[in-house]
Amino acid sequence: MLASKGYEDIEEKILRGVRLSREDGVRLFHCHDFAWLGAMADIVRRRMNGDIVYYNVNCHVNLTNICTSRCKFCAFGRDADDAGAYEMTKAQAIAVVRDAMRDPDLAGLHVVSGLHPTWTFEHYLGIVRALHETFPSLYMKGFTGVEITHFAKTSGLSVREVLTRLRDEAGLQAIAGGGAEILSDRVRGELCPNKATADEWLAVARTAHELGIRSNASMLYGHIETLEERVDHLMKLRALQDETHGFLTFICFPFLPAHTELGKRVKQTSLWDDLRTMAISRLMLDNFPHVKAYWVMLTVPVAQVALGFGADDIDGTVHKETILHDAGATSPRALTENKIVEIIREAGRIPAACDCNYNILHTFGVERDEAPRRLEDVPCIPY
Repeated sequence: MLASKGYEDIEEKILRGVRLSREDGVRLFHCHDFAWLGAMADIVRRRMNGDIVYYNVNCHVNLTNICTSRCKFCAFGRDADDAGAYEMTKAQAIAVVRDAMRDPDLAGLHVVSGLHPTWTFEHYLGIVRALHETFPSLYMKGFTGVEITHFAKTSGLSVREVLTRLRDEAGLQAIAGGGAEILSDRVRGELCPNKATADEWLAVARTAHELGIRSNASMLYGHIETLEERVDHLMKLRALQDETHGFLTFICFPFLPAHTELGKRVKQTSLWDDLRTMAISRLMLDNFPHVKAYWVMLTVPVAQVALGFGADDIDGTVHKETILHDAGATSPRALTENKIVEIIREAGRIPAACDCNYNILHTFGVERDEAPRRLEDVPCIPY
């Protein structure tokens, strides 16, 4: 392959499977060779996952939008007396999932929420326990590192105790990757000073992994962070993954400025920035098994193109998502499984329905009654 001028050394590293440095990551963010950058990320994607593109059928349960944090980049959070503020009861949360259960392929729940000023940890725990008891077959992924930190501070429990109780009493199997934003104290001090610090977010992930609870990781980019801070964020995630091997997936979230406090001074990211960030994330995070093109944030067309820039996961049907649509996401509220399969096939890839641990339930082009493939049967670099 003809290396982009000035990046021959980085291409050689990629082709040889040599880890990229922080300096390499910063240089890549200044590369304007769109096609070459995508091709490099695609090489790594193919090496790790072949031509499989994963998706699942999931339901989001956003318990409340009343939140003490009130981050400057968020359009979801409300004060209790604001118009549009809401609080789900156990019965309402169960009703949301029961409605989603009309889809026979529903595989899991994604429970995230605001940092409610008066709800106790016991209250959150009770709702999740009720969901697990009512729908025991559904994979339970719940709460971000920010929420777990909040529960620990308000309850007086340690992070380990909070996670252990969620696992043992409410069936929690994984925690969500949100809340990482940019793992920089400078950025968090300006945009979200009332919630978990970078070190606290990382500590929750570390503790979860030690307890056998898997997690995802994310990056919210395109606001006030520098390109160097994006790379530092990726480096921190990579270092923790070296230590714990507990992350499954990395998700890039472009900042959506509409309806937020930052909207007056920050513009929406470009297609170029979205795909560049996706590609560089795949190249830097050499120990993450999967990179997700989250269509809800990127829009369906951009997510489809991102499958050529390192992504091997397009998320799923996403029943009932509200947080990102409140922020101005223009994507549909949900996609049918047939539509997701069509999107993946148009990109020349093999659609694979999976559970939340990337165990393949069925692929399209293969008979659906074929024995499910296990994660370890899919070509992947060990991590």
